[in-house]
Amino acid sequence: MKETTGKEGSTRISSAMLDEMLEGLDPSEAFHSGELIGELRQRLAERILNAEMDAHLDRESQDGRGNSRNGHNRKTVLTDSGSMGLAVPRDRQGTFEPQLVERYCRRLPGFDAKVISMFAHGMSTRHIQRTVAELYAVEVSPELIAKVTDAVLEEYESWQSRPLSERYPIVYLDAIQVKVRDAGVVTNRALHLGIGIREDGCKEVLGLWLGEKEGARYWLTVLNELKNRGVRDILIAVVDGLKGFSDALETAFPEVTVQTCVVHLLRHSLSRASYQERKALAEVLKRIYQAASESDAEAALDAFEDSALGERYPDVVRSWREAWSRVVPFFAFSAPIRKAIYTTNAIESLNSVIRRAVKQRGHFTSPRAARKLIYLALREVTDKWQNPGVYWGAAKREFAIHFPDRFEASTGYMPRVRGLK
Repeated sequence: MKETTGKEGSTRISSAMLDEMLEGLDPSEAFHSGELIGELRQRLAERILNAEMDAHLDRESQDGRGNSRNGHNRKTVLTDSGSMGLAVPRDRQGTFEPQLVERYCRRLPGFDAKVISMFAHGMSTRHIQRTVAELYAVEVSPELIAKVTDAVLEEYESWQSRPLSERYPIVYLDAIQVKVRDAGVVTNRALHLGIGIREDGCKEVLGLWLGEKEGARYWLTVLNELKNRGVRDILIAVVDGLKGFSDALETAFPEVTVQTCVVHLLRHSLSRASYQERKALAEVLKRIYQAASESDAEAALDAFEDSALGERYPDVVRSWREAWSRVVPFFAFSAPIRKAIYTTNAIESLNSVIRRAVKQRGHFTSPRAARKLIYLALREVTDKWQNPGVYWGAAKREFAIHFPDRFEASTGYMPRVRGLK
């Protein structure tokens, strides 16, 4: 039988070795059943454990301590492909601490990672139990699944309290409603999210906060937490039109430029119109927020107010007039950058991930469960955030012009903040 070689022209497992392992077995049956692969993993793990014991006894001997082998302990561990029985060597002095399978370990890391991934994608405990049983022929208890996923909470707490950058060119803040059971009652809770664009142009989730409801007072608490974690300056904050939100931002960060999310304002406006007139209203409003300049946008708003459509929807005109000072800041920038700062789409994409993750559940069983799942869902997405936005090269140059004392285009570093030591 001819040996198959790898990319380097050699193979670690020869055909003779394969023939010996497959002796007396149907190759296809052994492969599909996982019997051969399972036995190979077990034998390899036991060889590594014995090598660890040899190294341990050598160290003991060099240190002048008499020690020797003392048989084996049998244990079963859960892996990402099922359960595996192992013979773990022990020594007479009881000083051997295996590294591959730690003394009290009953699950190898691959199994925990699989369970956590299923949980992160919104699978319930019962669904995870069924899936593990079907894929790996292993019965796991709800308590074990809870223990595996609860290990994430420590990571979440560390992430939620980590130090942040001193300054962020852009920060997006938004909240969505999620259903949470607390004290036996299912209520709507506001999940607050913050995303920051760092000096290098890459996105970063600043944190998640689960409050009783969305409000300017709670947002002020969030903003003060960001300050306590090291944030000293925000150039532009993109927010929805929540009453009092802008005041809270300017209280926490006096020099911030507040940009109302145009998409939120647009949705609010269209919700006031009849279904038959929504398309026409959307076209009129589009002329406002896609105008070439602030003056052109104001002229388009005036024209809308004087039109028959504007007369039918005076409350829509009024909402744009009231928010106008917070709508127009993005007109100071070029078209590519406007798209980045007139909407909270950066957070909306995260919101959609969270909604998909919780859709199967209907509601969270507790605030603790909500934080755990939402954090895992965010982690799955943000692991892919490696590169800055395509607009960032132009944005750096324009920010340097608009914020000369707070941003330097050549490095993306903001050297100082007026009034801050």
